[in-house]
Amino acid sequence: MDIKTREFIGSDDNRLMADIFPGDEKRFVALLLHGGGQTRHSWHKTAINLAERGITAISVDARGHGNSDWLAEKTYTFEHYSQDVVAIARQIQETYELKPICIGASLGGISAMMAQSLAGQDLLEALVLVDITPRMDINGVAKIQGFMSDKMHDGFESIEQAADAIAAYLPDRKRPPSLSGLQKNLRKCDDGRWRWHWDPAFIDGPLSINTVADEFQQKLLDAAAELSIPTLLVRGARSELVSEAHAKEFLSLAPHAHYVDVSDAGHMVAGDKNDIFSSAVMNFLEKQILLDVNN
Repeated sequence: MDIKTREFIGSDDNRLMADIFPGDEKRFVALLLHGGGQTRHSWHKTAINLAERGITAISVDARGHGNSDWLAEKTYTFEHYSQDVVAIARQIQETYELKPICIGASLGGISAMMAQSLAGQDLLEALVLVDITPRMDINGVAKIQGFMSDKMHDGFESIEQAADAIAAYLPDRKRPPSLSGLQKNLRKCDDGRWRWHWDPAFIDGPLSINTVADEFQQKLLDAAAELSIPTLLVRGARSELVSEAHAKEFLSLAPHAHYVDVSDAGHMVAGDKNDIFSSAVMNFLEKQILLDVNN
């Protein structure tokens, strides 16, 4: 597969790097948005599955993540990420003359749902939310951010040490035989230590994802109630972030939405059970936007 790299321009003229997995670009385009602390490479398997079924998949590094620009102004609030999604989706529309199907995990899902609201419901063809709802478990949020922030400044002596930290945090996940995938989420710094491939200001900066979080949550609840496009919520049954009650609340706000609960999967649904996740997404798209996945 001839995977190409492209730059998009965010809402602050910031450079956003993306990988494009070619499908039939005249039919459907999917915009893949990763979770906080991840990079565009986390969607690699899903992007290939989509492209093989004729959907051009575009996986983007969010601001401050991967190979996208780190903002000198340290602007990493949910509002900024949402505005970037609006900008990316508009550029996709200009290039392909299609509204993108958006698949967003955690931070990516929040940004996509809010972007659809900011754009007056005229931005996306369909929306897939991956283990994210407007309301989240505060203890789960604290646990995830605690892991992310633990070594974000000091870093690791080696990639193996980073792998050990992940294994301790996710003891039920099978350790991959190769560290090549993990390496894409790390960068080797001048002092020889390996640090996460995202700006620490994302969590502890003056304008981070924790800025006015309560106020933004109400905006998300309102955005969920405004949704009218085909929508799917995929939850990991063992998620530390989204409970069954949170999922039910979302479905009460967006009663037209479809819901899939993936057993034996945690917050990282697409990584824990990628085959089941991809199948759920394709079944939804086939039924909701009349996508013939066999042609």
